[in-house]
Formats: sequence, C-alpha cells, structure tokens
Amino acid sequence: MHDQPMTLGSPPAWGVQYWAYLPSEAAARAVADALAELQHRLIAVRAHNHFRFDPSSFWYGQPSMDPELEGWWQVFSLAVYSGHDRLALDPFLRSERTRVAGMARSHGGFVQGGAEGHAVTLEQSFTRVGLLHERAAAEVPLPDLLPVEPVPPAAGPAWSCSGAGRPSEVVQAVAAVAERMYGGAQEAPDVAGWLLDEEFAFGEPYGSTGEFLGDLADAVAHQGTCTDATVEAVPFLAALIRDAGVPAGTRVVLLGDLLRLAVTGRATAASLADRIAALGNVWEEPAADYMTRRAIGREMPALLANWDVESDAARFVLAALAAAAASDGDALVTRLRLAALPAPVGTARADIMALMEALLRGDQSGLRTALDRLAAWRPDIAERSQSPYAAPRDLALSVLPDLVMADVGPAVYR
Repeated sequence: MHDQPMTLGSPPAWGVQYWAYLPSEAAARAVADALAELQHRLIAVRAHNHFRFDPSSFWYGQPSMDPELEGWWQVFSLAVYSGHDRLALDPFLRSERTRVAGMARSHGGFVQGGAEGHAVTLEQSFTRVGLLHERAAAEVPLPDLLPVEPVPPAAGPAWSCSGAGRPSEVVQAVAAVAERMYGGAQEAPDVAGWLLDEEFAFGEPYGSTGEFLGDLADAVAHQGTCTDATVEAVPFLAALIRDAGVPAGTRVVLLGDLLRLAVTGRATAASLADRIAALGNVWEEPAADYMTRRAIGREMPALLANWDVESDAARFVLAALAAAAASDGDALVTRLRLAALPAPVGTARADIMALMEALLRGDQSGLRTALDRLAAWRPDIAERSQSPYAAPRDLALSVLPDLVMADVGPAVYR
C-alpha cells in the first residue's frame, strides 16, 4: 500500500475506477496499455464473468447475469488524482470519463459502471486478479489550471404557480380522486389502493408534500422502472393532473412524473448507445416502457384540453410531455402555443424551448443545434453527447425532464 504524500490541509487523493468491456483479449490489453500511459495506478484484465469459472469463488457455476457478453473481456483500472477536492476536480473528471469511453469505443467496446472514493480505500479494495499494470504511487497529471464549469445563461422570468400545497391538503385531494375513480381499496390498482387503505388514512402525517409525492411516484414506478403496474397507473395520474382540487404546483410535479415515464425507454437507449453499437444490436424499447408511453399518449388530448386553465409552469411541462408522447396533430397544436410561454431570447429557458420545438417538429437538424447550445452550459449534456451512436432524438428526450423540472422547481416548492 502506498499512501499519497499530502501537504498540511490538502484534501486526500481521490480515486476513480473505470470499467471497460472489450470484444477480445487483444482489445482489452490494448486499452489497458493506453490507460497505463495515462498513469493509471492499477490495471487488471479479466475474461468477462471470470469468477464464474473459479472454484474458490462464490460465483462459481452461477448463471451469467449478462449472457450477451459471453466471450468478452473486461478492463478494471484505478486512476488517482491529488491536490484538489472532489468538487474542483469535477470538470476534469468529466473529460477523463469521455477520454476513457473514447478509448473503449475505438477498440470496439464500451464503458459501463465504475466507482469513486478516497484513493487509499479504492486501492485497498481493488481486485488484483488479472493484474497487468501496477505503478506504485502513480497519479494522473493534472493541468496547472483545472477547467471550470461554464456559466449558464440567465434563468427565465418567474413562473406564476401557486405552489405544491400543504401535505394534508394534497393527500386529501389525491385520496378523493382515487375514491371517485375506484370506490375502495379492493377495486383499485396497487398504485391507488394504498391511498384508500384504512391503515394509510390513520397513519402518521407527512412532513412535506415532496415526501408524499415521492412515495406516490415510487408506487407508480419503483426506482423509475416501468412495469405493467405503471401502465395501469397512467390514467390515475392523468386524472390527478386534471382535477382542480389538486394544488397547481402538485399538478406540475405529476406532469413531470409523466414526462419521466414517457421518455424512460429512449433515455435508456441514449445511455447504452455505445454498448448497443458494440454488440451489433438494434435497440428494442422494453414492452413496459413502450406501453407506458402509449398510455400517456392516449391521455394527451384530455391533458392538453386544460391548457388554457393551467398555470404557465404547468403549460411548460405539458409542452415537454407533448414533445415526448403526443400524436403529430397534438404536437403541431402545442408547437403553435409555445410562443405564449415566457422564454426571453438569451435565457436558459429559451434554449430548453428550442429543444422542445425541435422535438415537436421532428427536426433532426434543429435537435442537434439545440443540443449543442445546451451542451455549451450543461456539461452533463456535453458528456452524454460524445457518443456518435446516441440518436439525437433519444439524447434530447433523455435530458428533457431534468431541464424542464429544474426550471419550474423553484416555483413549485417556493
């Protein structure tokens, strides 16, 4: 073990583990050698699922969790960065991730997974089976001046929105809609049944509206994963959004939930673009993701019918939802309404609106232009845009929910 030399008051050295998947041992060794040139401290190369064939391992004889990678090889490396705290390193580490991903891509592979933490801890826990390179005390050299995060444009004008409401008020309104739709807990789908259960009615009150809405979102799609229950839940969420008894800010949050559900499949396609290309696959949207998006599409005419009575914040999120799930006719009508939303030229909101408009038009060139503008001040989008295999529409839909909800968030929870 080689601890990092530190000056008084300097932060502990930071470690990053990179995990790359390559189609052959030769390709894996080539990537490992390239990482060694970058001064990564520890680099191991192993056949994928190596421990399934090791009699001393817990995984010996276990079925493969990833059978499509049978015959592939993996590279595990530990890079160490010192002299700065993690926050200051963030822009540089983003460029490092991009560089490693490019290495893997150029050898027919992809990067997936990884870990970060104090370098000493990661070095102690590094699995040395297949160790190819070990350079005691090696550190990745840093530039004299670390890159800094870009300055975003000014935010748009404040939204007119009355807020998400008190927890008790929201719970009561949501439970009332559930009772009108289903009558009782026994007749209701799982997503609404718990709201009508007697134990819930007499349980501990919620401390915040956000906590309750988080529980509701988790009931619809646990950890954001669409299932048959999610498809079944869409009409209930749409009914809540249309109900005047549900506070305006809560309706905005629920629209955001539908937006995230509508793009789940496309967001996955964007995040796995390198892997899909390396395996020679054609992306097939999972059935539950597809059926969820279709269910949302069926609700869009009724949701858009409320456009004139909704807050401008809700219209903004509703426009994004139309870009993700509406029919061509509804998309056209929504695009014509965008000009009424407050998005002055030169603001961050104007850039988000340009992305929405390109999605609503189905304009591939416009999507690339809008993504480039966003990437100039959103480094995470710049990083996601590095893969040549990520389709612009998939990439645009994958970033849309975070952009939109970050913009309306202050109005909802003020």
